[in-house]
Amino acid sequence: MAELLLEILSEEIPARMQAKAAADLKRLVCDGLKAAGLEFTSAEAYVTPRRLALVVDGLPEKQPDVSEEKRGPNVKAPEQAIAGFKKSLPEGAVIEERETPKGVFLFALVQIAGRPASRVIAEVIQEAMDALPWPKSMRWANTDVRWVRPVHGILAVFNSQLLPLDWDLIRTVEAINNPTNETRIESSNSTVGHRFLAPDTITVSDFADYKAKLDAAKVMLDPAERRAKIEADAKALAAKEGLSLKDDPGLLDEVTGLVEWPVVLMGTIEDQFMDLPAEVLTTSMRSHQKYFACLNADGTLANKFIVVANTETKDGGQQVVAGNERVLRARLSDAKFFWDQDRAQTLASRAPALKDRVFHAKLGTLDEKVDRMQALAAEIAAFVPGADKDKVRSAARLAKADLSTGMVGEFPELQGLMGRYYAQHDGESAEVADAIAEHYAPQGPNDSCPTKPVSVCVALADKIDTLVGFFAIDEKPTGSKDPFALRRAALGVIRLVLENGLRLPLSTVFTSSFGLLGKGDAPGAALMDFFADRLKVHLKEQGVRHDLIDAVFALGGEDDLVRLIKRVEALQAFLVSEDGGNLLTAYKRAANILKIEEKKDGKTYSDAPDAQAFVQDEERALAAGLDAAGPRIAAALKDEDFAAAMTALAALRGPVDAFFDAVTVNADDAALRVNRLKLLNGIRASLDGVADFSKIEG
Repeated sequence: MAELLLEILSEEIPARMQAKAAADLKRLVCDGLKAAGLEFTSAEAYVTPRRLALVVDGLPEKQPDVSEEKRGPNVKAPEQAIAGFKKSLPEGAVIEERETPKGVFLFALVQIAGRPASRVIAEVIQEAMDALPWPKSMRWANTDVRWVRPVHGILAVFNSQLLPLDWDLIRTVEAINNPTNETRIESSNSTVGHRFLAPDTITVSDFADYKAKLDAAKVMLDPAERRAKIEADAKALAAKEGLSLKDDPGLLDEVTGLVEWPVVLMGTIEDQFMDLPAEVLTTSMRSHQKYFACLNADGTLANKFIVVANTETKDGGQQVVAGNERVLRARLSDAKFFWDQDRAQTLASRAPALKDRVFHAKLGTLDEKVDRMQALAAEIAAFVPGADKDKVRSAARLAKADLSTGMVGEFPELQGLMGRYYAQHDGESAEVADAIAEHYAPQGPNDSCPTKPVSVCVALADKIDTLVGFFAIDEKPTGSKDPFALRRAALGVIRLVLENGLRLPLSTVFTSSFGLLGKGDAPGAALMDFFADRLKVHLKEQGVRHDLIDAVFALGGEDDLVRLIKRVEALQAFLVSEDGGNLLTAYKRAANILKIEEKKDGKTYSDAPDAQAFVQDEERALAAGLDAAGPRIAAALKDEDFAAAMTALAALRGPVDAFFDAVTVNADDAALRVNRLKLLNGIRASLDGVADFSKIEG
């Protein structure tokens, strides 16, 4: 069995694209090999900033031979048709006549010899490179083919031998007829090492040789190895100074994609910058310079940072560290300037500047949004225990004011957080300052959810105003497109309500929000349907069935998420019981009969049955059971004791089972049939009072 080694050498691939590109290359090549009948035992892809590599092991040296049978025309077909069929067959095909139900037809048995694997693999690689999807790509020089960055070379080795292939960079008739070195990249069995430390050519024979020689040439091929080395070396450097490394998996992944030979170094932050907020320091280091922050033993930010270089130096990295400290000094000097300037003016005095910032062309300015948020947050406060309305109004008024500060202009990701610092500097209460910082949260499933009453009110008001506004102007999410992050906003509202146990009537709040907007069309049921879909997504990981959420939402008028979840949980527990499963079966049987008979008769059977018309004990027992269960279910639902409502439903199992066992619904007597259909409707109505059982699967 043979091994395939492929490397595509290029200019630096953006770190965020590397992992997917490696996975896509592996998928496309492996799918192509399988489609060509070339099975293999293993495949692994690797990526560095400059190269995509793939090794596929256990490949055969040729395709398997294939036998194909082709059906031709009827033997009585015109001679031209028969001649055309024979002409289409390859040499050596065996033709025979065969009797079929539709007459005698010609059949040809064709033996297709397998091609050399090297030729097939070359075609597969070419097709894979053409099909490799990039989030962003480019053309370079006079080429027409798109790639993420200019390609320098292709290493291709199969069975320890050079695999000849070339990649057309210009797909035109002229290029095909007049190929030149400028328009084609031919494969070789060589590559190059590290751009600075070992740029010489390396010739390889297989993957083991390739990986070993790259390692000797200062290229660590495996991103998992690079990541582990960076993390281990950074932690060791921090520990040597009595510090710990600030956990940042995202930055670690990004830096792994920036270097081929990681060299971890430590620098120092000048004392003059240490009075800046920790978030300013870490954001400046992380976002602009890709530095890791270090922490003191008490968890505060230390005056050290970790930088990962992509080269070794004779002075042990001293000049690299000095250069990075110099760059960081310039960055932090700007931040310190903004910090000092911003505090010279109160946060409240910056709020009027929001009149000059457009939130959306159809929804007005940010100042108008803040007005709506302030009114809506005050209304929501009535449903949030412990929320002080005056503080809620103050927090909502100041929530967006830091967007007018120099610091947030420089570091947009600090909006809200800087507002808290400036509010604290101005003497605002802790509740107001925290609400300014937290009102954007939660911004994702892993983001913490605000729990402080004032923060919860402002966060809900911000998200609900956004949702109602964009639904009112018909800017709803479609398919995978959600340019205004409305799905995230809805999930944020759901988490805020559920995690804080708020009895918030969403329909009422939506109506109030729309009234404050004063434009567009009322979202109506569309927004509640949207919330139902988001709720299913949110609860899916908790094992809650989506059909049960549909069953409760279908009742209509349910906009209290806490109550809805309690009802869904009780319903789920009921349905997994024996009584619940049997009642669901009985419900579907009753509903199906009613659907058929009501359609046939052109009317519904929603009236109460005539007790005097019952002729069997099972009818009387079922009617008595329904009469007894009705008030118990209604009382339990009113008290929100959904477990008791399910218990009342469970009591119906016996009489319902007995009814279906002993009673013929479609009796010959027309009056008796109608009365029994009304009794069936009683089963349907009793269960539908708890949830729409027609929405429940199974």
